[in-house]
Amino acid sequence: MLIIARHGRTVANATGLLQGRVDNPLDELGVRQAEAIAAAVGVPDRLISSSLLRAVQTAAAFGIEPEIDDRWIELDYGDWDERPVGDVAATEWASWRADPEFAPPNGESLAELNARVTAASADLLADARDQLVVVVCHVSPIKAAMRWALGVEDEVSWRLHVAQASISRIAIRGDRPVLTSFNEGHHLAHL
Repeated sequence: MLIIARHGRTVANATGLLQGRVDNPLDELGVRQAEAIAAAVGVPDRLISSSLLRAVQTAAAFGIEPEIDDRWIELDYGDWDERPVGDVAATEWASWRADPEFAPPNGESLAELNARVTAASADLLADARDQLVVVVCHVSPIKAAMRWALGVEDEVSWRLHVAQASISRIAIRGDRPVLTSFNEGHHLAHL
């Protein structure tokens, strides 16, 4: 089983800022969310994390050392990093949604993100067939992994909402991924 968890909350998440490659720590609620993720999932056979602090801190709640794989790092928002989401012009969002090759100024395109996450996901396929593999990462890589699991076009990312500290599960049947749950949040009910 491949479980992909979104990191716990940061101050930037709480205030509606795009944080891409900004290396923010978890806030107090984010630490509790990380603990809830680890309790809900249990100890994995393999634990993988992006190198960004918020993901590494979330992975630390599992109590084992994660493997760092920057193919799971958040989308590079370039010049949009640390901007309030509402400050991105509607025309810019429309351009991004219409073209997977569009990238924010000095940032990364959806197509580039999907290529690296597809490769990272495919590399975990064999282990996830008979082991519990957990990846702790960010909203955009999770959307890309869901696209990979479903075998759909890049643009599906714009139709997915990934909640803070959510869990998604991908089973491996034969040589193909099968999405078994998406955006679980039951483990957060007590927070």
